[in-house]
Amino acid sequence: MALRIYQVDSFSDKPFAGNPAGVCLLTEPRSDEWMQCVAAEMNLAETAFLRKRDDGYDLRWLTPTVEVDLCGHATLASAHVLWETGEASPEAELRFHTRSGVLSARRADGRIELDFPAEPAKACTPPTGLLDALGCEVSFVGKNRMDYLVEVASESALRGLEPNYRALAGLTERGVIATARSDSKAFDFVSRFFAPAAGIDEDPVTGSAHCCLGPYWAGFLNKTEFTAYQASKRGGIVHVRVEGNRVRIAGHAVTVLRADLLA
Repeated sequence: MALRIYQVDSFSDKPFAGNPAGVCLLTEPRSDEWMQCVAAEMNLAETAFLRKRDDGYDLRWLTPTVEVDLCGHATLASAHVLWETGEASPEAELRFHTRSGVLSARRADGRIELDFPAEPAKACTPPTGLLDALGCEVSFVGKNRMDYLVEVASESALRGLEPNYRALAGLTERGVIATARSDSKAFDFVSRFFAPAAGIDEDPVTGSAHCCLGPYWAGFLNKTEFTAYQASKRGGIVHVRVEGNRVRIAGHAVTVLRADLLA
């Protein structure tokens, strides 16, 4: 029996921007190997696999090479697909059971808002080769359970980064979040995200990185609500609100592809 699979551009209100995610709605359990093959076939930063249960949905995220513990843009895409297709009521708050606990999604202020765990970074000594691989000076290096966080001198320095992806692939963590204050009054901070160890050289817009960026910039900007921009080639806007040990991440999503998965 064919399964429906979707491609959704997250953190964008127009197609061909933001971060594309695959969303596969499962009707029965599938093997880890099968899901990894589908994620590799989709060849997107992440493909989400959803299966309905009595109190919500089981949700898993896979890159073309590995399963990850937390993914914002594919969760945003999943909520968008469930509401758009009528699988869930537009008024319903969605509950997702994941490797990072129970996450939720709801509609708020015309956007999709996710309730995620805060993932603050603690200052650390940079691992051997990290700064050389980035090729720039940094004012802070920290680490949370998934990623390294580095602050660079300026937005122009951030945009000009040309990392050595082969060197970064040797890190044991998922990826590296690079950030700087924004030069624009429209945004509070900007970022980029590099994860070659997870099969993604540069992720276009990384919702989960803002679980770290929100708490970090809250400490410097003396505020808890932010409008952030991820300065990849595609780019995307992320609305962030820090609430204690939770972070609200919000954005738009657009479906660009609907297909039948036959294999």
